Amino acid sequence: MTTEQARTAVVFPGMGPSRFSEVGKFMMIDPFVRDRLAVADEALGRSVLDGFRGEGDDYGEFTQIAFLVNSVALADRARETLGKDPDVCVGFSFGLKSVTAFSGALPFSETVRLAFELAHCERKFFEEQYQDLVTLVVTRLPDERLNEVLTELADRGDFHEISGYLKEDMYMVTLRESALESVQRHVSALGGYSLYSMKPPAHCPALSVMRDRVEEEVLRKFDLQDPRMPIVADHDGSLVTTADQLGTLLLDSFDHPVRWPPIVATLRAQGVKRVHVTGPDRLIHRLDSTTSAFDVIALGPEQALRPARTSSRREQ
Repeated sequence: MTTEQARTAVVFPGMGPSRFSEVGKFMMIDPFVRDRLAVADEALGRSVLDGFRGEGDDYGEFTQIAFLVNSVALADRARETLGKDPDVCVGFSFGLKSVTAFSGALPFSETVRLAFELAHCERKFFEEQYQDLVTLVVTRLPDERLNEVLTELADRGDFHEISGYLKEDMYMVTLRESALESVQRHVSALGGYSLYSMKPPAHCPALSVMRDRVEEEVLRKFDLQDPRMPIVADHDGSLVTTADQLGTLLLDSFDHPVRWPPIVATLRAQGVKRVHVTGPDRLIHRLDSTTSAFDVIALGPEQALRPARTSSRREQ
């Protein structure tokens, strides 16, 4: 692929707190979602919407499947607008599962089963280990002020690791839940802002044990294929073009911090000019580094509810 050809990218965002009250109406009426839901229901042998509605867990198994369904369905809509596949794809954090289906590396039905088994394996792991860890997203905190926060944790002997580098003053920090409130107060005192926290934690080097379990118990059961288009790795910006590389990337997501700046650099090097951010996204499409580098089209449930034409769709 030449730089001149790679002009458009689809970006699947990471997963923040997701609730039926926020996206349930969209899921019931959007034709793209209904197509994907039918496949997901058949793959799991029960209604994803019913499971999502009754779960009451921001990161439960059915909540994750609902996020996957919405993200891929919105990418279907973007592809219809483009009239072709994008030139490059990004799966950021949880978005790696979405890009696995959209890129053709796994049929959508198989990706649903993969995502459900991963979520179940993850839940069981955190019932046994690392029950006290959370990942906090902070912003307006330049390096020197972030280091003050981390130094205080180190001086107290509290566990902490960086789980994400989003921009020059925005980070994901994994720490013990018992220290969360004091860290949030410290961040606020330094002029920063705590966006939200995630439990279970994510992208933490300490979670290499879970990575090994996922590889043994889940991923080996699925036959990944080479993706139809390059995928930009979410931890170093490298291009993923083979099934083996994608399998490694899915595992890396557990214990490698995510980094948005190298993704932007790779997309620019590939000649990408327009980025479709497809899925419920509170972050990526708003970052200055994204909006300054690309023509950004945010396509979440709220945008998709606006009147739009439809056409035939197919399972990938």
